[in-house]
Amino acid sequence: MTRRDVFQGIADPTRRMILALLALQAMTPNALAERFDSTRQAVSKHVGILTECGLVTQQHQGREIYYHLNTNKMKEVDAWLEPFRKMWDDKFNELENVLNNLKNKNQ
Repeated sequence: MTRRDVFQGIADPTRRMILALLALQAMTPNALAERFDSTRQAVSKHVGILTECGLVTQQHQGREIYYHLNTNKMKEVDAWLEPFRKMWDDKFNELENVLNNLKNKNQ
């Protein structure tokens, strides 16, 4: 079995919404399904993919299963974004310098 990576997990808007909901609190499959217009089976399929990616973990509490966001796995997304974040920070700093130079010339 090929394990999916985190980027396959976050590629779908429904899965991103599930992650956003789980970031707020652990939820049961039924509680998650109530938040979507799709069937419980469709939501369960998305949760299964997120679990396969390691973005979601499950914990049994009595007869219920609670899904949790695995924040450690989300760090892979953050690490991938970091060079782009740095690039945009540098671009905004350059723009700020240009604007300050123009402002100083006009004074």
